Amino acid sequence: MNVVDIIHEAIASKRTRFAFELLPPLKGDGMQKIFAAIEPLMPFDPAYINITFHREGIKETVREDGSVDWHIARRRPGTVGISAAIQHRYGVEVVPHLICGGLSKYDIEDTLIDMDFLGLHNVLALRGDKSQNERRFMPHPQGHAHAIDLVRQIADMNRGKFIDGEVEECHHSKFSIGVAGYPEVHFEARDLTSDIAHLKAKVDAGAGYVVTQMFFDNRCFFDFVRRCREAGITVPIIPGLKPISTLRHLEVLPETFSVKLPEALVREAQAHPDHVREVGIEWTIAQSRELMQAGIPVLHYYTMSRTTNIQQIVKALF
Repeated sequence: MNVVDIIHEAIASKRTRFAFELLPPLKGDGMQKIFAAIEPLMPFDPAYINITFHREGIKETVREDGSVDWHIARRRPGTVGISAAIQHRYGVEVVPHLICGGLSKYDIEDTLIDMDFLGLHNVLALRGDKSQNERRFMPHPQGHAHAIDLVRQIADMNRGKFIDGEVEECHHSKFSIGVAGYPEVHFEARDLTSDIAHLKAKVDAGAGYVVTQMFFDNRCFFDFVRRCREAGITVPIIPGLKPISTLRHLEVLPETFSVKLPEALVREAQAHPDHVREVGIEWTIAQSRELMQAGIPVLHYYTMSRTTNIQQIVKALF
């Protein structure tokens, strides 16, 4: 079943479900840490699991003569492989992320074909971040500059159209395409109105649902949904939630993800520095309950592959 169908099934049954997001293992790690993060959550019947896709990095190696060799290295490869392994092992739908950054259109096409062969029929289409050695995002010379172009390529494959043209009597893929939305505005966007216009363009190009960036004030999400509906975006919009777990998150999350933390959450965390994890769990439970009462079909939890706090949250809610 694809994610769009799962979401609409939840809407029809008036039952909120949850999904969660994991990172692929670091290069050299096996899959046991990933499985250990997933297994405690399976009794609560997750709707689907997302697996992130990570850009290449630049690694510096100093030679014996003192000169420097720079080469491309990927710290977390294996998004497609780990997605297929999880789906096969647990029988739950898995959504690999796919990005524009660092990939040509031909790389993307090959990846999509592999996914289709492996029975992975859901994908979250993202532009991705700039590389660590770039001042701003630079697309691959034969790649895409924007997520909408990636959405179009995936939608074209579903219609049997490949980069070099249509294939006669071809097997058509059936990818369910998700895209990202930003309740507090993408940091590169001019304003929320233009950001929502770009989001609508991605939906018009073939995206079937939206997953939001994390937010910590539900009023921000509800206002975003209202403005999206007014702009003509009718697809499901899934809220992204992340419990804070350390005092460092009070600085890192706003800086990294361009989000605002409510003063009440910051005060509570600072007042209980030895119990920030518990503060984050309780805040996210309260957020989740309000969203569930509003009839949101799926809640998407960001985990960074550590799910003990998510386990406590879903145990309280589901």
